[in-house]
Amino acid sequence: MRQIVIDELSPMERDNIDSYLKRNLKKGMMDGLYWIELPQELLSKTQHEHSDCTPFCLGVEMEDRCVRFELLVRSSTNLHCDCIAHATPNQRQYVLDFVDKMLEEEKIRS
Repeated sequence: MRQIVIDELSPMERDNIDSYLKRNLKKGMMDGLYWIELPQELLSKTQHEHSDCTPFCLGVEMEDRCVRFELLVRSSTNLHCDCIAHATPNQRQYVLDFVDKMLEEEKIRS
């Protein structure tokens, strides 16, 4: 799985990140799982054509000592479709910008 991992988090850093994710992202069905929803302008051609598969999201998993940002764009309504793909360069940059902002605002140095 292609992903961005922020690891070696202290308990306080972990709690700060979890709080940030709760405030800024859609919560998943399981504890510690969140979704970054992609804006329409960042969708690939195929994703634009699959309006019945929207919204498109990337998974974020909060663990005890790390947080993982998946770089697989998923459909919120369909598990198997051509529109599910690795993030494009612009989509990856969107996730990186989110991560950078989160780390800066929460003063995380890990």
